Amino acid sequence: MPHATTHPTPLLRTRPIGAGHLRAFIAVAKHLNFRAAADEMALTQSAVSRQIQSLEDEVGVPLFLRHSRAVELTGAGAQLLHSVLPALEAVDATVRQIRQTVGRKSVAITTWASFAAMWLIPRLQDFQQAWPDIDIRIDTGDAVVDLETTDVDLAIRYSRAQETGSGSARRLFGEELAVVASPALLQDGPPLREPADAARYTLIETGDVHRMPQLEWLSWQRWFAAHGCDQLQPPRWLYFNYAHQIVQAALAGQGLAIARLPLVADALAAGQLVEVLPRHRLASPLAYWLLPGPRSGQRPEVQAFCRWLVEQAALTRAAIEGACSA
Repeated sequence: MPHATTHPTPLLRTRPIGAGHLRAFIAVAKHLNFRAAADEMALTQSAVSRQIQSLEDEVGVPLFLRHSRAVELTGAGAQLLHSVLPALEAVDATVRQIRQTVGRKSVAITTWASFAAMWLIPRLQDFQQAWPDIDIRIDTGDAVVDLETTDVDLAIRYSRAQETGSGSARRLFGEELAVVASPALLQDGPPLREPADAARYTLIETGDVHRMPQLEWLSWQRWFAAHGCDQLQPPRWLYFNYAHQIVQAALAGQGLAIARLPLVADALAAGQLVEVLPRHRLASPLAYWLLPGPRSGQRPEVQAFCRWLVEQAALTRAAIEGACSA
């Protein structure tokens, strides 16, 4: 019985390929012609051929079938093109964007999404009118960004004073927590004369209220406990992840919400929301802080934006004080 012939298993390459020859690969794949690819790249045809050969050696398989008058992608070549083409297009787009911003003034701010949506973004038009030559980038997220190691210029944070992590932090404003609702909801709903009456409405709350200590201040449980009626339950609950979603639901008349007064002062002044039970606000130990980056604070555009933020914060403090005295 003849012995079966065994073929050695080829060793698979594991080293990542170099990116230098991918431009030539895309050009040949686009034209399916080495001469046309060489003309596009301002290279000789032999130089392009060498780059393709080097790439095929690195990948470990042929990427093109060479015919006498034509070039054809192999299956592996088509697979590589599908991956490489959008990646390089994205790189080119990013480089174009970087080149366009060279020499332009810009300020990058990090904060959390609800503050950006409810306070910062609605006011930005005022700054843009005063400083039309300064570009603004707002990065939002719950994670605290390290201003020492990133290209962010400013941070706006929500915390106690000792938790700001910086001696250069500037307090923009504090806050009180108030129960708010849409006028339409109050017009059609039962009267609200004392804290226990709130339990007759749908109550809107953050769904992960116990995830962070500062969110517990926004809980209805704390508010009811502060007013001696912590055993009450509403007919239904409505939960959201973010403060701006909670306020949006209140604006839509879907229930009562506990809101941060600095973030709803504009909606209250415009009559879009109504504060109910104003004598039963809760003081919060948290405040809003402005932190300049250590490498950015001396740039004129960053200083201009900081001055503008402080001015806007003063207007918010005045609006809150006006609401307190109303």
